[in-house]
Amino acid sequence: MTFRELLQKRRSVRDYEQKVVAIDIINEILQEATLAPSASNNQPCRFVVINCRETIKRLSDESKANLLKDFEQKKASLSPEYVELLKNDKFNVFYNAPCLIYIVGSQAVHSLEIDCALMASYIMFAAASRGLGTCWIGLGAYLRDPKLKAELGIPEGCRIVAPLIIGYPKEIPAPSPRNAPNVLRVISQAKS
Repeated sequence: MTFRELLQKRRSVRDYEQKVVAIDIINEILQEATLAPSASNNQPCRFVVINCRETIKRLSDESKANLLKDFEQKKASLSPEYVELLKNDKFNVFYNAPCLIYIVGSQAVHSLEIDCALMASYIMFAAASRGLGTCWIGLGAYLRDPKLKAELGIPEGCRIVAPLIIGYPKEIPAPSPRNAPNVLRVISQAKS
């Protein structure tokens, strides 16, 4: 697969086969992802890998409950269609994917969001190169239960930045239309 083909095949997948992703494959993907850049080569990203559908469902339920609570208390704004989805007991924010990877890191790291976003990109490309689908699920980061976080091995003072689902896609969605680059200005060295 060429790099261009890889860019085209990396899509947000929300419909997966029931097939489990082997932990060996996840480990290979994470090993490749450690090549992602980070500020000052700090490498602040840590991972929680969940290959258990029941646990993933519990995490979905926790996130949904916290999001709805924030919405009701006017601490979060959600579109009406998201509110209805979150109220639906059958809706799983992780789309019943067979594997979930949380990318987490210390809240004290100022570049954490950027570092984790770069790491997430590398994970998504490494997965796509193996025929796997992924999707960043922002709705899945709303965990507050200390016992649940402890069960996941997320230390105090760390936060979830990127919840990524991963699995064998039923199909690769077609890319949505993209706008041309919006270049505000190009400043070039004058020829001498």
